[in-house]
Amino acid sequence: MAGSLLHSFATSFSSCSSSSSSRLLLSHSPPSLFLTSFRRSAAVAAPGVRFSRVLSSSSSSSSSSRSPLCYRRGQRRLMAHSIARATLGLTQPNAVDVPKIAFAAKEINAVEWKGDLLAVGVTEKDMAKDESSKFGNSLLKKLDSQLGGLLSEASSEEDFTGKAGQSMVLRLPGLSSKRIGLIGLGQSSSTTFAFRGFGEAFAAAAKSTQANSAAVTLATTDSISNDSKLSTASAIASGTVLGLYEDTRYKSEGKKPVLKSVDFIGLGSGAEIEKKLKYAEDVSTAVIFGKELVNSPANVLTPAVLAEEASKIASTYSDVFTATILDAKKCEELKMGSYLGVAAASANPPHFIHLCYKPSSGPVKTKLALVGKGLTFDSGGYNIKTGAGCSIELMKFDMGGSAAVLGAAKAIGQVKPPGVEVHFIVAACENMISGTGMRPGDVVTASNGKTIEVNNTDAEGRLTLADALVYACNQGVEKIIDLATLTGACVVALGPSIAGVFTPSDDLAKEVFTAAEASGEKLWRMPLEESYWDNMKSGVADMVNTGGRQGGAITAALFLKQFVDEKVQWMHIDMAGPVWNDKKRAATGFGIGTLVEWVLLNSSS
Repeated sequence: MAGSLLHSFATSFSSCSSSSSSRLLLSHSPPSLFLTSFRRSAAVAAPGVRFSRVLSSSSSSSSSSRSPLCYRRGQRRLMAHSIARATLGLTQPNAVDVPKIAFAAKEINAVEWKGDLLAVGVTEKDMAKDESSKFGNSLLKKLDSQLGGLLSEASSEEDFTGKAGQSMVLRLPGLSSKRIGLIGLGQSSSTTFAFRGFGEAFAAAAKSTQANSAAVTLATTDSISNDSKLSTASAIASGTVLGLYEDTRYKSEGKKPVLKSVDFIGLGSGAEIEKKLKYAEDVSTAVIFGKELVNSPANVLTPAVLAEEASKIASTYSDVFTATILDAKKCEELKMGSYLGVAAASANPPHFIHLCYKPSSGPVKTKLALVGKGLTFDSGGYNIKTGAGCSIELMKFDMGGSAAVLGAAKAIGQVKPPGVEVHFIVAACENMISGTGMRPGDVVTASNGKTIEVNNTDAEGRLTLADALVYACNQGVEKIIDLATLTGACVVALGPSIAGVFTPSDDLAKEVFTAAEASGEKLWRMPLEESYWDNMKSGVADMVNTGGRQGGAITAALFLKQFVDEKVQWMHIDMAGPVWNDKKRAATGFGIGTLVEWVLLNSSS
């Protein structure tokens, strides 16, 4: 990312194979910076050896002797980073189990439910009491009567009013459940975001009480439609899984969650809601995968390891996925000078990732591409990140866009939507400093022939995306979404929780905002002010890669637009803010839910 999160916010951050096999072509030769005039090192001793190998997308033998980077589910590894050489610091991450919860939907009397914890979601209206301090809400009235008035008394003493973020857990005699919890939903609750937050609060209560079995219900469900009940249950389930999970892979000790089963009461029952709960579990597992990718330090998650993770998705879901991993030599043949210029300084070679999802049967009606920025570490290059607030120590998250894309791929592999072909594309590399690196003032040539004067090496992300977008267009897709931790300017404009959306297509914007509403993620559409392109003009090339401090997020999006075919509907999502949670000091998994929902909107399901 160009600039720093605090020190220089207003400047830009850096800014389908038909084969059934997954090709991994590795090259240790430094790529040349200019595709107009290639430069080669005369001799590179051991690192100069070039080799290639083919990984079968259905084979699992290659992973048998390698160390897992994250988690297992039962006996099946869903994600295992394979490290080709000893990592810097000899760090080997521990295996962490993803919370495996048995969700069930039941139509029973909540008062009679038996288990460790009964959690009730309440609004401020639900908590209203009459003159004699008795609840007006029918469910709370029944629970309070069973507890001899202790629930209303305790809520008054604890000043619990149902505000969002409030929770109260009590162990009182009189109920079949060991404990009862009230969790605030605020004045009203009707959004996916709010119910996912309720799920996370419920998970916190379950962890603090060491509950093995739990149930959730809402104080008021009469006014909720059947469709809303399905989405509500799904959001709560998602929040529960994500709230229970803790990424302790890099800690010497970790705690395992004890919650094993959750019953949903009053939100329906039957096959339809069970399917929705399974979907929530699949997407939540993919979000955890994405979080782990972003949380992984750069000495462990190199471009090669990120490429291997992508290949394992194709191997796991080989009935619908193929993978192609291009090395520097192949990218050179494809004239990806912009991408290779960024990668040139690093001892870790670049890996261009292309996963292709095709349904196992039926016709394909729509072809989509998801492109993610994949800088596994961004030093800033010669425009190095320095000074207080530069956040260089957090630049492992500069591959947050690729984590969103690969997380979505994992979820799509599980859901298997019909009628849609999806290309998942990541130009993975590091932005480092060395004698072979790109310098301020250099001119690089992208794969569509356009030339770029590099006036800031810390605006590298857009240079990698340029070639990735050209490649995506060449796959014959109709719509493209790219995601990137691209500019500090977007964080200044929208804060840490909202991603900026740039697109010339109103139809595509409508689709994506519908998907975001379903996923509970926050987006805001930003202008593509064409007059700002004057700031991107170069005296020696077609354009520069940064346009100054003012409107930095807009000029970054305008830059990317130069590499998209006019016939293709395109959207850029700047997720520099919501990729990371400063309070938790951890990744959020942002973007995955929205991408999955968007793919489903374009499918035949």
